[in-house]
Amino acid sequence: MKKLVFLLLIAGFHLAKAQEQPQKGRLTPELLWELGRVSLQDVSPDGRLLLYSVKYYDLAEDKGQSDLYLIHVDGRDKGAAVQLTNTPQSEYNARFRPDGQRIGFLRGGKMYETDLDGQNETQTSETEMTGFLYSPKGNFVLYTAEVKHTPSPRDIYPDLDKTTGLIYDDLMYRHWTEWEDGYYSNLFYAPYQNGQLQQSTAVMNEAYDTPLKPFGGMEQIAWSPDERYIAYTCKKLSGVEYARSTNSDIYLFDRQSGYTTKISINMEGYDMNPAFSPDGKILIWNSMKTPGYESDRNRIFAYDMKQKVKWEITKGLDQHANNPQWAPDGASIYFTSPWRGTVQIFQIDFNKKGRLRQLTGGHYNHYSFALTDESVIALRCSMKQPHEIYRISRQTGKANQITHVNDELLSQIEMGKVIKKWVKTTDGKRMLVWVILPPDFDPDKKYPTLLYCQGGPQSTVSQFWSYRWNFELMAANGYVIVAPNRRGLPSFGRKWNDEIAQDWGGQAQQDLLTAIDELSKENYVDTARLGAIGASYGGYSVYWLAGHHEKRFKVFIAHAGLFNLESWYGSTEELFFADHDIGGPYWQTPRPESYDKFSPHLYVQNWDTPILIIHNQLDFRVPLSEGLQAFTAARVQGIPARFLYFPDEGHWVLKPQNGLLWHRTFFSWLDQYLKDQPQGKKKKKMMPPKTKMEKSF
Repeated sequence: MKKLVFLLLIAGFHLAKAQEQPQKGRLTPELLWELGRVSLQDVSPDGRLLLYSVKYYDLAEDKGQSDLYLIHVDGRDKGAAVQLTNTPQSEYNARFRPDGQRIGFLRGGKMYETDLDGQNETQTSETEMTGFLYSPKGNFVLYTAEVKHTPSPRDIYPDLDKTTGLIYDDLMYRHWTEWEDGYYSNLFYAPYQNGQLQQSTAVMNEAYDTPLKPFGGMEQIAWSPDERYIAYTCKKLSGVEYARSTNSDIYLFDRQSGYTTKISINMEGYDMNPAFSPDGKILIWNSMKTPGYESDRNRIFAYDMKQKVKWEITKGLDQHANNPQWAPDGASIYFTSPWRGTVQIFQIDFNKKGRLRQLTGGHYNHYSFALTDESVIALRCSMKQPHEIYRISRQTGKANQITHVNDELLSQIEMGKVIKKWVKTTDGKRMLVWVILPPDFDPDKKYPTLLYCQGGPQSTVSQFWSYRWNFELMAANGYVIVAPNRRGLPSFGRKWNDEIAQDWGGQAQQDLLTAIDELSKENYVDTARLGAIGASYGGYSVYWLAGHHEKRFKVFIAHAGLFNLESWYGSTEELFFADHDIGGPYWQTPRPESYDKFSPHLYVQNWDTPILIIHNQLDFRVPLSEGLQAFTAARVQGIPARFLYFPDEGHWVLKPQNGLLWHRTFFSWLDQYLKDQPQGKKKKKMMPPKTKMEKSF
């Protein structure tokens, strides 16, 4: 009897303790917008201090604002950071002055500096800048600025000062989200003394852009250690040639002579991201071999400044080598690379043997990074955690978290389990599939399940954290997500990556169907409640599956999808992408078979499933007309459809309230067809035990 009373008291104690602990909530679209978005800015010259920014969004104001912070790299302050800025405007492009005593940054296009405690802020120049770099010894500052090279109709006809018309005689007249306005990003440098810039000198003042638009940053420009040379990335082409070519080059400007030399001669693909060795003798950069192929293997090339010869460091490597940086001692080079459904950091020796070493591992993505004598300071995320900054030992690869911007909020949220699974494709290959399960997952229950179709089309389904296509958010709403690394995605070798070109509706689509068919064998997947979702090429995939799915799916969602390949070729802007992946213009002889075999609009007579279509006015890569055509095709045939349109967004949805509307429309459409429907019959088989091919974390 005493033993029974004791056990009851113990049980009561544990029940009371459990009741004291608050229940964790689930991720919501609103919570996504509460998270601080962390960016790595710089590391101090002595490697002790980390400079980073955090951007927070105000839903009511429908805008975001970023501030700068400083923290010790070794964690001596236990996560406490010094906030350097706190203004209504955002601060960006921040970096340490070479002496480590001051920090420079941009605000509203103007350059400012502040002490390491955020005090004594001063404005360095009235010049409008888009980016800047201190020279290694601190004697100069180079900067980029928008310069007008082409007159507008208002300039030509001054009496028409209110006209909104634009006149074009050639391609590219628009790019991603912007119409060509006659302004180009040009490069200058100026002496820097006592916190002020002096008279500037043009490095490149032409009707071309450096860095490359629209996504290039200051990583595409570099100083030599002796401050004599400036290396920069530029695509010095125009018109149709610019639209159909990826041929950017590395140029070397000599401050002493004023001359510029192109060093990437006879290299017809993308060349960018130059970096000088610590002794200034070698310049390295990223290079793609195939003209017009934007997703070709990224190699590392080297150029001997004295001998004037170049060679490939990564020859024979069957993986990408992105954003190379020199180790402080100049003995090796570090780079990031997609690897087996993740993004990892690698090290390669700078010698003839070129020994390769994988520094990081695990189910994480690593992005921008900086090097110190002992560590790699890197931005890291996963499907379960937004971006934070980590210190990674260069010797052991051990990672320690430095920033903890979102720890408190995430501690209140229960995440679902992520499973890594390998399946066999129809042509006998092994394909990695990520499976994300809902929080409080019960293997004896059946769940509505979503097939996620990745875009790109050459863009890895990795451990990314997204503020739109967030797998944990979908799981929190009660869905199982099946996310396959289908044919055409990097990190599984060049052959796998290249096989999607001119075969958009072929093996890649079979891979998608294989993934959902294999996962449908699991007891927890309700085959009566399957949906397919995706954006860009993923939106194309949804349109394609809508005409070929053979009753598998009950609902579709396509964002910014390609629907009619002929109309898309005639209205997109980066024609090199269409030329490579589709095979060329639809009027050429012989006519590329993609137009008659793989265009989704040819199969709309087979459509029979409700579809949500999302498309935006400023999407010039996949123009709005693609979504309009698909919506019309669905409604004319009497298929339930909904069209979500944003007049002020491009290929993505970036504004806070637009983002909330996107998610609310997304989930209401899914719920209508996958949750308000009767569940399928219960399968009797139990969950199989985990094997070597299936791991969870």
